[in-house]
Formats: sequence, structure tokens, C-alpha cells
Amino acid sequence: MYQVNIHEAKTNLSKLIKKVVNGEEVIIARGNKPLVKLVYLQGDKPKRRLGSAKEQVTLAADFGAPMDDFKEYQ
Repeated sequence: MYQVNIHEAKTNLSKLIKKVVNGEEVIIARGNKPLVKLVYLQGDKPKRRLGSAKEQVTLAADFGAPMDDFKEYQ
């Protein structure tokens, strides 16, 4: 989350819009009290595709093995 005051928002509006388009949350405040949030409206979120992270995530070889710390709970 990125918070700016109204004066800074007026001065840097194009930079703040770029941050929002890139996925950041931007809050505009008056006297350090959050007032409004800039929201990206153009387009929908990309549709999820099954298997899109295939081979990008790896698990440890002992991922499913019981943990010694939790033997009393088993």
C-alpha cells in the first residue's frame, strides 16, 4: 500500500496512476487520515489457467513426511 497526501497526489498523479495500473494500492489521505483509494478500472483480471505454474513450484523431498515436533499430536 502506498499512501500520499492530497498535495502530493495532485503533483504526481500520473506516477500514482502508473503504480495502480502495475498492481499497487494507492491511498490518498488528508492529514494522515486515509480518504480515498485509487482503483484500476480498465479491463478485467486475467483469467486463471490450470497448470500455468507447472514446473515453477518445487517441494522439498520430505514435504509429506511427519514432523518430529508434532509427534504428540498424531
